[in-house]
Amino acid sequence: MKTDYWNVSDEQVIEKTGKKIDDWMQLLETFNAGEKKSNEVVAYLQQEHNVPRY
Repeated sequence: MKTDYWNVSDEQVIEKTGKKIDDWMQLLETFNAGEKKSNEVVAYLQQEHNVPRY
């Protein structure tokens, strides 16, 4: 993953999503996102956590 994507603070992520980066990472780990296709991860985030596609 490009490091550019992670040049954000917890405060910025909390402002946009209501969760800290660590919270999202734990959620994705619990979902086993690393073993799934990206479209499966996107669908999960959209359906279960109301994350917009873009």
